[in-house]
Amino acid sequence: MKFTDQTGYPVYLDGQPRRIISLVPSQTELLFDLGLDEEIVGITRFCGRPADKCATRAVVGGTKQFSFERIAELEPDLIIGNQEENYREGIERLRQDYPVWVSDVLTLPGAYNMIASIGALTGSEEAAATMIHEIQSGIATLPRWSPIRVAYFIWRSPLMVAGHGTFIQEMLHQCGLVNVFGHLPRYPEVTGAQVRQARPEILLLSSEPYPFSDRHLSEFSQYFPGIQPVLVDGQVFSWYGSRLLEAPAYLRALRQKLNVLVKPRKFPYDSGE
Repeated sequence: MKFTDQTGYPVYLDGQPRRIISLVPSQTELLFDLGLDEEIVGITRFCGRPADKCATRAVVGGTKQFSFERIAELEPDLIIGNQEENYREGIERLRQDYPVWVSDVLTLPGAYNMIASIGALTGSEEAAATMIHEIQSGIATLPRWSPIRVAYFIWRSPLMVAGHGTFIQEMLHQCGLVNVFGHLPRYPEVTGAQVRQARPEILLLSSEPYPFSDRHLSEFSQYFPGIQPVLVDGQVFSWYGSRLLEAPAYLRALRQKLNVLVKPRKFPYDSGE
């Protein structure tokens, strides 16, 4: 059987895969949620959900550094990767010996396509279709909120934010949030001065990849006085598999919180203040 991954690369399978290795945490969770418990033989050390099931699987390294020897020992008949989270050289080396299907997800339609494609690859089409329908139905219930200007931080030192061409940008849009750095590509480094000049109303501090926590709220409040920092669940904004089932409820609650924080605040750097 011939399939084409989201990077346009052909993938050939002799039949339904029975030994799958996942190199991406969000797609590991998806595979389990599609009911493929028996087929998943290998994961990365960053794959932790569902915790009980991941704890019993072989670890083949990280998302950026694979153990090719461990992968060979597991004899996979399908490897699932991602263009952004994995490294090109490693994927190219794996493709010499195994069928490797690579996702490239920047939008919700892309996420739906990824879920459907993995369903087709693994013989779990019905479960994938049900999941997609549930996600779409939940997203459709979100109201059209008035815009709030935000900066979404993914790293602390140096300061790095999410920009254009990211799944995070897509999820911010679904929440009615305007990314003040949406004109910059991917994950740019920014200075404090650039943040102030961009005039965000809220600073979103993501739980991953940098583990922002409560102690960083006061730090950002001092560095950007008058702009409210808020911790957000980075997995909701950047995991594009079955975690999207949780997104509508989370985004709704987040917007309710932000609406209270913003209204009737005035931007602190307005002239005359």
